[in-house]
Amino acid sequence: MCGVSDTNGQTRGAQWRPAIMPQPRMMLVVTGDDFGYCPRRNQGIVDCFQAGGISNVSLLVNACAAKEAADLAKRHNIPIGLHANLSEGIPVCQQASTLTNQHGFFHGKMGFRQALERGQLSMKQVELELRAQVRLFRELTGHLPHHMDGHQHVHVLPGVRDVFAQVLSNLKIPYTRVPVETGLHSCPALPAHLQRFYAQVEKDALDSIPVFTRYGIRWPDVYLGLSTMGQNMSVHNLQRALGHALAVGPSLATTSGGASGSHQPVVTAELMVHPGYPSQPQEGGCGEGPDDFSRSADRQHELSVLRDPALLDLYSRERVQLCAFKDI
Repeated sequence: MCGVSDTNGQTRGAQWRPAIMPQPRMMLVVTGDDFGYCPRRNQGIVDCFQAGGISNVSLLVNACAAKEAADLAKRHNIPIGLHANLSEGIPVCQQASTLTNQHGFFHGKMGFRQALERGQLSMKQVELELRAQVRLFRELTGHLPHHMDGHQHVHVLPGVRDVFAQVLSNLKIPYTRVPVETGLHSCPALPAHLQRFYAQVEKDALDSIPVFTRYGIRWPDVYLGLSTMGQNMSVHNLQRALGHALAVGPSLATTSGGASGSHQPVVTAELMVHPGYPSQPQEGGCGEGPDDFSRSADRQHELSVLRDPALLDLYSRERVQLCAFKDI
C-alpha cells in the first residue's frame, strides 16, 4: 500500500478504502422450492443457501418436514415465502371436499387441472385452503410470507388466479411468481410432453397478468427455471437463460421505483430451482410419500450445479446479484 504525506511531508499509513462494487445488471431471486418436503430436501436447501447458490425458499406447509424447515429458516436467516399447494397431499383446511379424492388427498398436478376444467372445484374452498395455509405458515414462521407462489403452478390457473390474487391483496402479501420464461421455446432439450405442459403454463401465466395487476400484486421482470430443471440444469444452460433474461431488460413497473437506487435500470428476475438430496423411500411428501422427482438424483444434480464455482463466477462476471424478494 502506498503511503500518504501529511502536512509536514512525513509519510503515514494509507487508509483502507472499500472497493467500489460495480452496479448489478440483474437482481436475481434464486428460490429453492418445496422446502419442508422431507429432511433430506431441507438439508440440501440449507447447504445450497450457505454456499451462496440460492437466496430464497418457498415452504410447503402441508409437507411432512415443514416445521423443521421453518425452524431452519429462522436459524439461518433464510428469506422464506409460501409454496401454496392445492394439488399434492393432504389439505390443511377441513372444508376442502371438492379439492380431494375419495382418500382425502388432493387430486394431483393433472387431476386438479382436469377437475377444474370440468367445473368440479369450489373456488370458495380454494380460498379457504389458501387462507388456512397462510395461517399455518404464520404459526410456523412467526410472520406472513414475503411472497407466495403455487406448487406445480396452480396459482395461475383460470378461476384460481382470481382467488389467489384476492387473498394476497387482502393479506398484503406483495409478491408472486409469473412463470413465463423467455427463450423457453428455443430450448431443444425439453421432451414433447414437457413442451406441451409448459406451453399451457405459459398461457395461463400470461392470462394471469391482468388479474395480478388489478390487485396490485408484483413479480420480477423475468422468470427462469422451466428450461433448467433437473438434468437440464447446467452452467451452460443457466448462462443461456440469463442471457435471454438480460436481453429482455427491466419492466416499467420495476424500474419506476429504481430497483438499485441508481439511474440505470436493473433487470429483476426469479430463478426457480429444486435443490436437495434424494428422498428416502417412504420419507417425505405431503401425506402420500415422496414422488419420483424427489427420489431421483435430479435434486442433488441441481444442488451441485448451483454450488459450482463456475456458476458463481458467471454471476460475478455478468454482474448478477442474488437477493430476496424484499430487495427488489
